[in-house]
Amino acid sequence: MDVTIVVPVYNEQESVRPLYEEVARVFAEREERVEILFVDDGSTDGTAEELRRIIAADDRVRVIWLRGNFGQTAAMDAGIRAARGRVVVTMDGDLQNDPADIPEMLALIDQGYDLVHGWRKDRKDRFVTRILPSRIANWLIARVTGFPVHDLGCTLKAIRREVAQELSLYGEMHRFIPILAHWRGARCIEMVTHHRPRRFGTSKYGLSRTLRVLLDLITVKFLISYTKSPMRLFGGIGLACAGFSFVSGAATVTMKVGGTDMTGNPLLLLTVFAGLASIQFFSIGMLGELMMRTYYESQDHRPYAIRWDSLSDTSDGAARARAAHEAVSRRAA
Repeated sequence: MDVTIVVPVYNEQESVRPLYEEVARVFAEREERVEILFVDDGSTDGTAEELRRIIAADDRVRVIWLRGNFGQTAAMDAGIRAARGRVVVTMDGDLQNDPADIPEMLALIDQGYDLVHGWRKDRKDRFVTRILPSRIANWLIARVTGFPVHDLGCTLKAIRREVAQELSLYGEMHRFIPILAHWRGARCIEMVTHHRPRRFGTSKYGLSRTLRVLLDLITVKFLISYTKSPMRLFGGIGLACAGFSFVSGAATVTMKVGGTDMTGNPLLLLTVFAGLASIQFFSIGMLGELMMRTYYESQDHRPYAIRWDSLSDTSDGAARARAAHEAVSRRAA
């Protein structure tokens, strides 16, 4: 299998067939073998029945039905982990993403990139409730993470399967896939894509979703900066508290020796609290280090990702990876 199209859907009864037909037309004249994988996230309308009719007519279509409504991130993760294609393409099920953009994304993957993420430059949404909050969130995310991006909210992406399946997605983490993949060493590029007005139903997004994304940004920043060594964060705070405790303690002793009335002076209390806080932060840092060591050893995880090994694999997949690696290296030079 060459390409897997992963489409999470929730109550998209009117959209699933037109979307399937558009994707099928795109690949009708292409050589890639494709599977179209819908993930039904507990739809309560007629989405399930429509999907059953589609899979009965086309064996390239697969459907995963989740037992309940677990959210878009969970549905996307289920689709990615079930994907069989060499490249995984993710897209929304509401017809706002244009399947005609997929061939250009696949061409960029063939040029050596590991992930291509869409940029809805001419977005067809309401400015105040959708576009403006998205721009603010993307600006803040780019500044916090150091990853230059215009549109993390665009679901249309093409990713090498091995890169996609390395990622752990939860919360609203599907939006941070480019950042998480880049953190794992993937070569990422942004591509301008078409965006269309919603034809059926109503959007499931709102300002509350933007706020949840911003909260997840804190988690992503921590994962990127401190997962490998939690002591760097907590130890640094502990050192600051210890330094403050030492300075305030020295000032307290100096004032006491000099005959200053210490009645009501908070320095002694601050010295004790800062000293205790430093011990607490150092302890949390040590526990974090032990937990990360246990995680990597018990789960057989490694804090790195191998692109390809010239000695261990002579398969077509390794040859493609090697050619892609050389192509990107030449462009970088």
